[in-house]
Amino acid sequence: MTPVPGMPAEADESAAEPAGQPPAAKSRRFPLFTRDTARPEGGGRAAPGDAPAPARQWPLLAVMGGVGIGLLVVALDAFRAGTVLVGLSLLAGALLRWALPEVGMLAVRSRFTDMLTYGVLGSAIVLLSLMAQPDPWLEIPFLEDVVHFTVR
Repeated sequence: MTPVPGMPAEADESAAEPAGQPPAAKSRRFPLFTRDTARPEGGGRAAPGDAPAPARQWPLLAVMGGVGIGLLVVALDAFRAGTVLVGLSLLAGALLRWALPEVGMLAVRSRFTDMLTYGVLGSAIVLLSLMAQPDPWLEIPFLEDVVHFTVR
């Protein structure tokens, strides 16, 4: 048997194996089933451990509260204002993810990926709600030309 780098010298053919069992080989592959996952960067508590659960997760609750209020405003028949509030809540989530070292469960992936995801989705929601018909608050002329070109 050829020596395997990283294995102790005594783990060779002369090691006693149970009868009828194939020799155990060290595998460098990832395990088939993982037992644990690493917390995302910044995924620690946003408040001390002795604080109540809502206080430890205040960044996530702030973003979810803003989205919930925005959806309530949409349900009360103020579509544009409600969707702008939803988008601004996501942008606030991106800002919190950037500014705070620990954001609790608001951290889902790496800091960069979270900021990019929250920022792009929040910006898209705000821009689309400002451009919604009828009587858009924001008009972007080249987008109107693109729509007319693709719809023809």
